[in-house]
Amino acid sequence: MDNQLIGEIKDRLGAAKNIVIASHVRPDGDAIGSLLGLGLALRDAGKSVQMILVDGAPASFKYLKGSELITKEPKGDHDTFITVDCADFKRTGSIFENFGQPDINIDHHKTNEKFGKLNLIEADEVATAAILTNYLPAWGLTITQPIAAALLTGILTDTLGFRTSNMTPEALRQAATLMETGVDMPEIYMHSLVRRSFPAARYWGAGLSSLESKNGIVWGTLTIADRKAAGYGGNDDADLINMISAIDGNKVGMVFVEQNTGHVKISWRAMEAGIDVSQVAKHFKGGGHAAAAGADIEGSLSEVQKKS
Repeated sequence: MDNQLIGEIKDRLGAAKNIVIASHVRPDGDAIGSLLGLGLALRDAGKSVQMILVDGAPASFKYLKGSELITKEPKGDHDTFITVDCADFKRTGSIFENFGQPDINIDHHKTNEKFGKLNLIEADEVATAAILTNYLPAWGLTITQPIAAALLTGILTDTLGFRTSNMTPEALRQAATLMETGVDMPEIYMHSLVRRSFPAARYWGAGLSSLESKNGIVWGTLTIADRKAAGYGGNDDADLINMISAIDGNKVGMVFVEQNTGHVKISWRAMEAGIDVSQVAKHFKGGGHAAAAGADIEGSLSEVQKKS
């Protein structure tokens, strides 16, 4: 812990009155959990808080209390701008291009570019929500049951239910601390990691039928047409990568997701210890962790698949 940095963040939050908090495009459980965890805690402390996700809150996380407060763009004035779970500033979305430098940047990605005025980056933590679990009390903020549910969602989803190679005893202690507020972890586990909508299941079917494997790499492809045919409303892979990365006999799992913007989103998962897929993602101007990373690459589906 950098005590000086933690103190500076506490002072900055204490002085703040009108706060904007943003996380990344195509938000996952850690983005939602961190955004809600910090945003609700600051609201409870009497602050005016706008919680922003340019793609909105995914339907699968709308059961979390406070998710209805998340909007797609900021309005009015603010005196403090915070990003959570963003490895680089561009991940917040184009509406923030001229918004100014974030006052506070809180993240756990090893590829974080430290783009904030104050940067709390702890790459050894399993999730950004885990960082907030540790420090909210130090900043004078209370972790109530709704906040604990949000933070636990972030920890559970980024560890795939405590299954990733970066799991630590500390992460289990963090989860236990959050459960002691009365949070129902089995319910969160089911919502976040098990249940899927019917369109998402059909979308998975398209991806699984496209599977290919070569030289220790297994990959699937999801097209715009697949998304439309399945009736799936998102522009992500509906967490198909987690299933692909469980296929035996391979070293790396990948998913290519065609986007409407002339880009292709790629997700990588390392399936063996010692493989660092974040370096591959970084080559394509993406980022992430050693075991899990992603990038958004300009070009057609066929062009991007040839490059990668």
